[in-house]
Amino acid sequence: MILAPSILSADFSRLADEISFVVQAGATWIHVDVMDGVFVPNITIGPVVVRSVRRATDAYLDCHLMIVQPEHFIDDFVKAGANGITIHAEATRHLHRTLAMIRERGLKAGVSLNPSTSLDAITYCLDEIDLLLIMSVDPGFGGQAFIDAVLQKIEQAKALTQDRGILLQVDGGVTRENLPGLLQRGVDVIVAGSSVFDGKDPAMRVREMLETTPGDIG
Repeated sequence: MILAPSILSADFSRLADEISFVVQAGATWIHVDVMDGVFVPNITIGPVVVRSVRRATDAYLDCHLMIVQPEHFIDDFVKAGANGITIHAEATRHLHRTLAMIRERGLKAGVSLNPSTSLDAITYCLDEIDLLLIMSVDPGFGGQAFIDAVLQKIEQAKALTQDRGILLQVDGGVTRENLPGLLQRGVDVIVAGSSVFDGKDPAMRVREMLETTPGDIG
C-alpha cells in the first residue's frame, strides 16, 4: 500500500513541518488537493503552494486537480514540481488529450471519478492512464464520511485495472476502521486527510495506517 496524506487537512501555518512528520513516518506520497470553487464548492491552493511544498520535500507530489478545464493549468503544475497529476473525467471535454498531455511532460497521469460517475467514462482511454482515483465522497471538503455504496465500484475498478499496471487509488473518508476492507479489495494508493492530520500526532497516525493489513478486517 502507498499512503498519500492529504495536506488539505494539515495545519498550513506549519505545513513544512507537517509534511516532514508524515514523510519521516513512512509516507512516500503527499496528496495535494487543488480546488477552484467551480468544479467543487471550495477554493484551496494552486501551483505557488505546490512549488513551496516541492522545496520542503522529496516525496512524490500527487496533485489532484478538482478544477474545470485542467488542460489550461497542466504546465503550471509541471513547473511547480508535481510528479503526478490527476484530473477529473467530469471536468474536461477532452479527457484523452489531456491525459496524453500530462504523460508527454514526463508525469504520471491520473483520472478521477466522482461517486456517481460510471467507470464507462474512462474505458476508452485506459491506455493513457497510470492511476485511477475513485472518489468515496463527493469532492470539495475534507472530513466527510465514506460512501459505502462505492465499495462495489472499487471492486469493478480493480477488475478493470489490475492487468494494465494502473494504480487504483481511493480518496475520501478513509479511516483505520475501513482501511482493511479497501486493502482487501486491492486498492494500491490510499489518500488520508483528516484521519492523519486531525490529531496531535500525524506521524503516529501514518505508522498505524501503514501497519494495517487486509487481515485486520473485523
